[in-house]
Amino acid sequence: YTVRGVDLDTAPDLESAAAGLEKAKGVLRSKVGAGTGVRFTPTLTFATDTVPDTARHMEELLARARAADDELARAREGAVPAGDPDPYKEPRERDSNDGDDE
Repeated sequence: YTVRGVDLDTAPDLESAAAGLEKAKGVLRSKVGAGTGVRFTPTLTFATDTVPDTARHMEELLARARAADDELARAREGAVPAGDPDPYKEPRERDSNDGDDE
């Protein structure tokens, strides 16, 4: 089950939700049995859904990555390459007066 807060800024009340589901377990089990038409209704077990927490963690990681990208972009503004402006220079052509006899 997923529990949400009253609004986005309010933390969910997991303890109250778990207590409420545990209290209503008998009624819910009867409804499941009546709805499925099985002779023996299995025992119900409730597990907290962790997807919202995982999604929140992923959003935090993405926000940190975006911030790092923005910081890198600011550092790159006005940066000048450390070496020659054109590191891919054309090879020098040999002169006939270089002193090499072939």
